[in-house]
Amino acid sequence: MNNKKTFVLIHGSWHSAWNWHKVVPILENKGHTVYAIDLPGMGRDKTPIQEVLMKNTIEKLSALLDTVDGKVILVGHSKNGIMLSQLAEERPEKIEKLIYLAAYLIPNGKTQAEYSAMDTEGLLKPYVTRHPESNSHSLQPKIYREGLYHDCDEYIVSLAKLLLSQEPVESGITPLQLTEGRFGSIRRFYIECTEDRAVTPFIQRKMYTEIPCEKVYSMQTSHSPFFSRPEELCEIFCEIAAI
Repeated sequence: MNNKKTFVLIHGSWHSAWNWHKVVPILENKGHTVYAIDLPGMGRDKTPIQEVLMKNTIEKLSALLDTVDGKVILVGHSKNGIMLSQLAEERPEKIEKLIYLAAYLIPNGKTQAEYSAMDTEGLLKPYVTRHPESNSHSLQPKIYREGLYHDCDEYIVSLAKLLLSQEPVESGITPLQLTEGRFGSIRRFYIECTEDRAVTPFIQRKMYTEIPCEKVYSMQTSHSPFFSRPEELCEIFCEIAAI
């Protein structure tokens, strides 16, 4: 049996493929194929942020899946768990498993913003700056360490100050369109971060309780285990791949 898999890694708000710079070589050294891409308007993707919609983000991800032989394991972090779910609805035949990493796993007809609003103990909201002219928002650097990276090396915070960018608003207020026959047919796994100050353990538990997953893993980390515990995170990814 071939245990080599193809992973597609989807970053969270304000970030980019840079999220995964420690994870990619670990997985590749284990023989897996890994795609870590910049979503539209993020990182090195130069789509104007005011033009970024959930629809064209899903189209970009779908186009990637269509170039890959066989099925992939999709990993999504934070807000962009919504992209995993909607992509599973669009391309279920291309997806073997879904892994939600401290990510938004929300029901059909609901929005990420609705669930974010329930997460009243998170530290980030007071530090989000709105940019109405581009229908986007950004996160103030003074909350980076405490809110995102409290267990990470200091150089991660320094890099974040150079690399984090504005995040399009539209996808967070777009209701998901999911069905049991498509999205619901894909095996789901959740990795909770128990010291998360951005997407708190409360809202993580609420989501994976409402939409049960085949297995829930726990990491005693901040919102960013791909920086603070990449080896441990990859062990979980590989365990899920082998199930």
